[in-house]
Order: sequence, then structure tokens, then C-alpha cells
Amino acid sequence: MFLAMNRFRIARGHEETFIEHWRNRESHLDEVPGFLRFHLLKGPETEEYTLFSSFSEWESERAFEDWTHSEAFRAAHANAGKTPRDIYLGPPELELFSSVI
Repeated sequence: MFLAMNRFRIARGHEETFIEHWRNRESHLDEVPGFLRFHLLKGPETEEYTLFSSFSEWESERAFEDWTHSEAFRAAHANAGKTPRDIYLGPPELELFSSVI
């Protein structure tokens, strides 16, 4: 199993805008071989931001890498710029994990 997570620091007061963007986006993940599941996670809050993480689970690292080079990946990210940039406090931070147990 392989996990991919992007951490997003979202300016306080813009959480619903961010959640709605993810709720309404077409991810195209269900058509991708090796994709298992997706969750958008809400984490701790500070005075400046709320932490979110997009979490996707894959059968293998290869399946994830294949997706990042696919037409489905390009289609899923085609509208990424439609969310107002000022809600983000910095770029997303990608974290990749391989299951060891």
C-alpha cells in the first residue's frame, strides 16, 4: 500500500471555500488503476490557518506514479487555479508513505 498526502494551510475564515472546492471537483480517481480511496482531512487550527490534508491510498507506489503522468491527473488538476489563491498560506506540502506493516 502507498499513501500520498498534500498538506494545505488555509487562511482562517476560508475553510468552507476550500472544502467546497474539493467537494465539487472532478478527481477522475475512480477511473485510475490502483486507486483505493480518498479523504479530505481537517486538522488543527492556529490563529492564522486551518490545516487540511488530501489523503489518497494506492495499491502501490507505481500506481500512484502512473496516475501523476496520466490524462486523468491532468484533467483532475485542470481547474486547480479556480480556487482563490489568497486562501492558501503557502504551497501544498506533498508527503509520500509506503506501508511497512
